Amino acid sequence: MTSSAVSKPPRRTQEQRSTETRTRLLDATIECLVEYGYAGTTTPRVAERAGVTRGAQVHHFGSKSELVVAAISHLAQRRTEAAMKEIGRVRTTDDPIAATLEAMWELHQGPLFIAAIELWVASRTDRVLAVEMEKVEPFVNNAVLLAVAQLVPNELDRKNVRDFAYTAMDTLRGILVTNFISPDPERAHRRWLRASAQLRLAAAARMPDFHLAD
Repeated sequence: MTSSAVSKPPRRTQEQRSTETRTRLLDATIECLVEYGYAGTTTPRVAERAGVTRGAQVHHFGSKSELVVAAISHLAQRRTEAAMKEIGRVRTTDDPIAATLEAMWELHQGPLFIAAIELWVASRTDRVLAVEMEKVEPFVNNAVLLAVAQLVPNELDRKNVRDFAYTAMDTLRGILVTNFISPDPERAHRRWLRASAQLRLAAAARMPDFHLAD
């Protein structure tokens, strides 16, 4: 047996090829949402971005609605994974409030958040999307809330921390959405730092013993 025969990778199964094609289509949908917006995300554009034929795209997703609905869950999974990774770093700091606020900022940067914004807005007038977003969005938020809540030892403080995290997310998302009108990342960050200072004061008043759990 030759060395080339030994090193030859195993052939992918039909199921593996199908899964890979589906994943490429969903990733391409997220990319199109970011680049073209929801209205400009079309099935031909997604197929081209994914590098698959229109026939392959139709085989997996027969319409834009089916494609975007599937992409919602795919996007939620990627956002949840990012949230768990980012918030996990908070455990390594002596200032969990500052680290949590910084993690919030990082979580809301980049294409995943922009794609989510496009879907939130589109869901206002598309009931099919709204129903799907209503199903998956809590999983993303809960990933953040549960991770942050683990930083405190007792249940009463955990409720306060969850409330704090929700308020921080609502504040940050408002800042970033208004920044889309006239994009200026540095200005948005300055506004978040100013809001963070106020959030820290509120947290200190309500949770004076907020510290890392043992």
